[in-house]
Amino acid sequence: MLLDVCLGKIHRATVTDADFDYMGSITIDGLLVDAAGLLPGQAVLVNSLANGVSWKTYIMRGEEGKGEIILNGPPAHHFKRGDMVIILAYVLVSEEEAKKMAHPTTVFVDEKNKITKIKKGWRPA
Repeated sequence: MLLDVCLGKIHRATVTDADFDYMGSITIDGLLVDAAGLLPGQAVLVNSLANGVSWKTYIMRGEEGKGEIILNGPPAHHFKRGDMVIILAYVLVSEEEAKKMAHPTTVFVDEKNKITKIKKGWRPA
């Protein structure tokens, strides 16, 4: 049996742009991608604190240190510059692996999407 478990999240990030004329995805600053233990192409759920919309898409790695959080394509209808979002990445793991997990790795950011704190969620093996 595989369980769908939250691996990592970026907490209360600020949307820096929303580009309707792009094919899709979310561009995330590469430093944030690495800090949360995520990968380009990985599926994520983006939750808007402004309007409650949740959108599933995939990660495009942005330039490191620019603080970019850009919603591309259709989500640009629901997310706008300045909105706060929580970005959650889930993985399929065995029951044994899930039992070793305490909480997801959580990356906390400031209003410019600079890392302020990282809470690692895995219990020691």
